[in-house]
Amino acid sequence: MGSATEYNRRDLFKRAAAITVLAAGGTSLLAACAGGSGSGDSASASPTLGGDNKNPFGVKATDKLDVVIFTGGYGDDYAKQFEESYKKAYAGAVVSHLGTQEISGKLQPRFNAGSPPDVFDNSGAQAMKADVLVGADQLTDLTVLLDAPYLDDPTKKIRDVLLPGTIEAGTINGKMYSLSYVYTVFGLWYSAKLFKDKGWAVPKTWDEFITLCGTIKAAGVSPFAHQGKYPYYANYVILSMIAKQGGQDLVKRLNACEAAAWDDPAVLKAVTAFYQIMEKDYLLPGTNGMTHTESQTAWCQGKAAFIPSGSWLENEMLAATPADFDMAFLPIPALAGDKLAATSLWAGAGEPFMVPSKAANKAGGLEFLRMMLTKESSSTFVKAANSLTVLKDGVNPDVQLKPGTKSSAAAIKAAEATFSFTLQELQTAADAEIQNATNELVNKRISPADWVARGKAATSKKV
Repeated sequence: MGSATEYNRRDLFKRAAAITVLAAGGTSLLAACAGGSGSGDSASASPTLGGDNKNPFGVKATDKLDVVIFTGGYGDDYAKQFEESYKKAYAGAVVSHLGTQEISGKLQPRFNAGSPPDVFDNSGAQAMKADVLVGADQLTDLTVLLDAPYLDDPTKKIRDVLLPGTIEAGTINGKMYSLSYVYTVFGLWYSAKLFKDKGWAVPKTWDEFITLCGTIKAAGVSPFAHQGKYPYYANYVILSMIAKQGGQDLVKRLNACEAAAWDDPAVLKAVTAFYQIMEKDYLLPGTNGMTHTESQTAWCQGKAAFIPSGSWLENEMLAATPADFDMAFLPIPALAGDKLAATSLWAGAGEPFMVPSKAANKAGGLEFLRMMLTKESSSTFVKAANSLTVLKDGVNPDVQLKPGTKSSAAAIKAAEATFSFTLQELQTAADAEIQNATNELVNKRISPADWVARGKAATSKKV
């Protein structure tokens, strides 16, 4: 996502618990499973499309563009290159750039004061809560962007060149408020070199996975590491198992915060299977207290065989990854009785970019997003961030993908079905409580049945 980026972290899970965001005027807004109650209309009028394909939003080069980028797994070098393209297109334009991991820390005061940036990458542990922002009418409806001409081929609209699910990923209350730019896959990661050297076969089923974990432990390697301080990483595994066991209808019901969905037998079966990792002592010692960087570094050092993450992992860990590591992606292995095929995986658009409704240069913010959606910009991102974007056919033929990115692309191509959870982005209070339950689960302080009960309770709450 990214973020990512730690949901989008990334465009699909956030590390942080639910926070309070103050709208202009000082009203406290809380997010819960009921979602925002605001109208979702922008606080100020959005630009309308003009007849000029080169400048459909009426950007004025004399207006400063204020850009804020999350400097997580994808870095911000790609954004700086996008900003240079913007300045070339609009000669004389001044662009201010802030790269930070403290998105809410830096931006919440600016939103409260009515002076937000023109465009921002809303990812990471301190991401702003999208449902809260929409409820407070703080974001611009991006429908005007979707209807704008595609720069590479003005006969097409932006909506025509986005991968399936991109619009849905940014939609709240029927309107699109964020452009999720990165196409992310979520699952397990391993070193293909380590597996080859040890003669370990990549597991296709959960039973094979658990058996292999025993073999790995006997060889002196911890089978499983996770980013314990940020429980949503473990949820990539748990929720994926629930989705594959229960099918797409169950995913829809969970995303809709239908409390009764948690009573589906697939939920408890999946969590019980996951719990075997703790029961059999397959965790890397200390991993429950590690940050993402600490656990991922230990994994890169060969101290653990598997780790859950999104596809930003490769770029995030470039400095710590041995040259011959051969990073590889694995969809969550199949559990007996799964309704979805073994190749199915959690994938979708992440790393959400937003244009505040009170942006001083809203036209510039929209145009910046449109310029991100060219094949050249997409290829720039792929080369800089080692991840794929949501642009269809968005990589130039001369771009050489790194092993992890290539593995992700192959998994997407092979997937019989994809699914995605939106609780993390749209129901942040409920997600925070589910993450807390997962933290208790991996520490063996609650049972799988307790985890299910806490998930149901979290999604039953209303404001």
